[in-house]
Amino acid sequence: MTAVIYARYSCDNQREESIDGQIRECTEFAERSGITVLRCYCDRALSAKTDNRPQFLEMIRDAEKNLFDMIIVWKLDRFARNRYDSARYKALLKKHNVKVVSATEHISEGSEGILLESILEGYAEFYSAELSEKVVRGMTENVLKGKFNGGTPTIGYKVTDGCMVKDELTAPYIMEAFQMYANGYSIHEVRAFLNEHGVRQYNGKPVSYSTVGRMLKNRRYLGEITFRDTFRADAIPAIVTPELFDRVQQKLVLNKHAPGRNKANDEYILTTKFYCGQCGAYMIGESGKNKYGAVYRYYKCAYKKNQHGDCPCKAIRKDDIENLIISKTLKMLQEEKTVDAIVSMILSLQTRENTTLPLLEHQLSETETAIANLMIAIEQGILTKSTKSRMEELEAMREDLECKILNEKLAQPAIDEAFVREFLSRFTTCEKPTAAQKKQLIETFINSIFLFDDKVVITYNYMEQQDTVMLSDLINSIFLIGCSPNERYPNLSYNEGLVWISFILGQNQDLALVRSFIDTEVEYALH
Repeated sequence: MTAVIYARYSCDNQREESIDGQIRECTEFAERSGITVLRCYCDRALSAKTDNRPQFLEMIRDAEKNLFDMIIVWKLDRFARNRYDSARYKALLKKHNVKVVSATEHISEGSEGILLESILEGYAEFYSAELSEKVVRGMTENVLKGKFNGGTPTIGYKVTDGCMVKDELTAPYIMEAFQMYANGYSIHEVRAFLNEHGVRQYNGKPVSYSTVGRMLKNRRYLGEITFRDTFRADAIPAIVTPELFDRVQQKLVLNKHAPGRNKANDEYILTTKFYCGQCGAYMIGESGKNKYGAVYRYYKCAYKKNQHGDCPCKAIRKDDIENLIISKTLKMLQEEKTVDAIVSMILSLQTRENTTLPLLEHQLSETETAIANLMIAIEQGILTKSTKSRMEELEAMREDLECKILNEKLAQPAIDEAFVREFLSRFTTCEKPTAAQKKQLIETFINSIFLFDDKVVITYNYMEQQDTVMLSDLINSIFLIGCSPNERYPNLSYNEGLVWISFILGQNQDLALVRSFIDTEVEYALH
């Protein structure tokens, strides 16, 4: 994992040494956790209350280029003090799979802001969906009229007067690329041909292997445009003939390799939330195989793994701990008093967070009062050059304030109680959460998890409430070492015991698979 360090000090009672101290602690944290630091971004004498910070903005731009995986800060308030700016930039970073972590806090600082961040993201999704419905009609009309709908034009075309037309410079090479592949050339050879003749993607980069693969399947080269359920066959000029396109599709099917097996890249959703209770380092993902070839995925102390240190923390199975955390979190959200408290916290948080809006509204009120008083004077016959000039000045001020208030409301939308409750209900109404839902559940509600020898301590973003689970309960319910199921529960038959184990593990497997699972798991557990 690669990371950058962001350090900042404001102009109040802090010195240059503050930056050095932040970088030192962030670097030590990265070394303990096995993270490679690529560079540091430093803003000096600049407050986090504004996002007009040169190094900060450069870091955001570099994150959009996918140059690193993580941003390490000394404390989370170094990143942003305004939760709305924090939510906005973290949402942007999340699109590029970049996380913000603190070197000195286990995510506890301003934990309620993480809840607000997730709900704001949900609100943005809702607003985006509502807005898209209004845009769909116009885009549908564009397709029917053969107009360009925006975005990046397809290679081989250019946009003229709002319509896609053939690019005389690149269209012949696209035609030649289709003919080459139909005649037996490989995608690598077609790619080399296009790059040799100067054909580039619209971002200026050379044509890639995946670009050629998508290009050979793109029906736009037949002149077709599709938008949702709307289709037009002759929307733009065709570059290839239907016969050539069909020959290429047949070749693609023949050349398609069987998909690889066992290459699933399981995501370790507790990463950056899960800590070793012994040394404080991250618990990171690890995998291995036993002598039977079964793959095990588990979390292991980063310090012990990367530094070969003497940390006594033991590894724990990935599925076991993740299912435990998900189960405990869902149980917490099913309690009505918890939901009421979260709703109250979010509503109160957003009302006290914004200090700019009340000031602007107060200034607008004063301006409108001044305009009203001036109107009374005009009605009484007091009309001079200065009166007219003052009225124009006040009206311009009112218009400017109204614009600023509107922008502030757009940047910091007011979320009502009904929306917060609906957002929380998404997690409790699904019978079996998907992988994406599990990930969002962890990111939204889990503040930190600490693994000790005998217990797991879970801290939630809800008022930093804690839940402690004894590992003996987890182990006894999964690994039946030293006794069979019917010895633990004398009234159970062997097959009933296997079904019980399957239920505990949440595997929903048949008995044969469960027997195989137990045989391999016992060996793993003994180690």
